[in-house]
Amino acid sequence: MQNKDLQYLSSQDNYPAKLAVVGAAITTLGDAISTIAAALALEEAQNSNNQNSQSQKEQEKQLMRMQNQIDYLTAQLSKIDRKKN
Repeated sequence: MQNKDLQYLSSQDNYPAKLAVVGAAITTLGDAISTIAAALALEEAQNSNNQNSQSQKEQEKQLMRMQNQIDYLTAQLSKIDRKKN
């Protein structure tokens, strides 16, 4: 009976250490998930910046086309105005 009691006490002494190992493993897993989440957030931010840059380039092209149209229409109006006078 004493041998079983010693085994029980011995296993109880190891219980906090086992819990510490499990806790450390869970913490490590949590840190890994946090790292992955941060990397994904960074990648998303970079993609967003690239999309904004492309959108800005498209807007600049559109603005240039509109300016060219305005210049053309202004020239046409000037021709019409000169013909009237």
